[in-house]
Amino acid sequence: MTRLVVGPFNRVEGDLEVTLDVEDGVVAAARAGSPLYRGFEQILRGKHPMDALMFAPRVCGICSVSQSMAAARTLADAMGLAAPANGRIACNLAHAVENLADHFTHFYLFFMPDFARAEYAARPWHARAAARFKALQGSATAEVMPARTAFLTMLGTLAGKWPHTLSIQPGGSARALEASEKIRLHALLRDFRRHVEATLFNDALEAVAALDSAAALSTWAAEKPRGDFGLFLGIADDLALDQLGRGIGRFMSYGNYPQERGLLLPNGVWDGRLQALDAQVISEDLSHAWMAGETRHPAQGLTQPQDGKDDGYTWCKAPRLAGLPMETGALARQMVAGHPLARDLAGRDGQCGGSVKSRVVARLLEIALILPHMEQWVRQIVPGEPFFAPGEMPDEAAGVGLVEAARGSLGHWLSVADGRIANYQIISPTTWNFSPRDSDGTPGPLEQALVGTPVADGHVAVQHVVRSFDPCMVCTVH
Repeated sequence: MTRLVVGPFNRVEGDLEVTLDVEDGVVAAARAGSPLYRGFEQILRGKHPMDALMFAPRVCGICSVSQSMAAARTLADAMGLAAPANGRIACNLAHAVENLADHFTHFYLFFMPDFARAEYAARPWHARAAARFKALQGSATAEVMPARTAFLTMLGTLAGKWPHTLSIQPGGSARALEASEKIRLHALLRDFRRHVEATLFNDALEAVAALDSAAALSTWAAEKPRGDFGLFLGIADDLALDQLGRGIGRFMSYGNYPQERGLLLPNGVWDGRLQALDAQVISEDLSHAWMAGETRHPAQGLTQPQDGKDDGYTWCKAPRLAGLPMETGALARQMVAGHPLARDLAGRDGQCGGSVKSRVVARLLEIALILPHMEQWVRQIVPGEPFFAPGEMPDEAAGVGLVEAARGSLGHWLSVADGRIANYQIISPTTWNFSPRDSDGTPGPLEQALVGTPVADGHVAVQHVVRSFDPCMVCTVH
């Protein structure tokens, strides 16, 4: 057995190292390392509770709206505050813009360039993939960046700026929209729809969203050229990406996009059957993190660095739900929501577990599913009616905010004493997915998904598995 350290990774937000024990050319065991400590939870302690709206989004410049949403919901919970309909819709729109832009960016700029690598030069699809996706040179870059930029300008209208907006508040949105701005939002959504339908899918969003099985997806892809998604599906079949990076088979979603009643995407847990989510049984195990303290629920959590800890190999804590690791992300959301394509892709061959293919498909599926809802939400905005409800923060309070970022489940937990933040704890999606072993020795989701992965020149298969989770390491060790 040999030990191999892969990293630092390029095209990853933050610092990541993965240590692999390799036997007979495949991964026998893996350890995910987050080598950079940041300390936002310590920075927030002692601040005024409303300061969380300024500091928390700066955990990350990619998913700052998600951090804003989680902070605002945490404060709203502590204040007992509900947003008016316009505020709820405006916040949903801002959150969806960021999440869909993240899916779009991940596919084109983070994930697909690996198929342009020289290791695949003998594959029949390589020339096309290289011409389309080679970093900085592929034709997709010239198309994707302007489309992404135009789509993200929606956040200027909705939230004043991106990243790190201050318009998302506990009582809704501080950025009231006028009738002329609704027209602008409609136009931007129309343009983005046209781009993804023409270039990514070569089909209507509704046709992609209606695909209900792996067989239906294969039939759809074979009918005619299916754009960049079709190219990925051909590559995935050639490389058997449906068997690479098989996950733990336990999926969790906090749910997302509040509606007048309930959530558009429900919360829950899927492990072969749907179960209710009990956030009270979330805990953070510190046994293999460079952190002092014992396992606690995040509402009573500690963030106390202990560098050089004997059993530690990362700054990342190990979140667990009822003592078990959970995979989170777009695939998890669609498994919990019951989308038949996601469940078929992740439940084939008698297994319940994600794969490189199913994780990528779920992210693109979510673009097709959510964009039409965004068009409806813009129509539902009523200019002139309230976007914001004021409220007061008690001197003694506690709150929790659970949302879904593009990469998965994001939670903020707050306690207030004497009008100041006594404790603020954050568990990000990559903290769940890239968690270390716990006190029972159980690996985290990525660590388990890497077992059995071939290790060849360039470690390209390892990189596919890692990128299928789309790690954001600055969020992981906030």
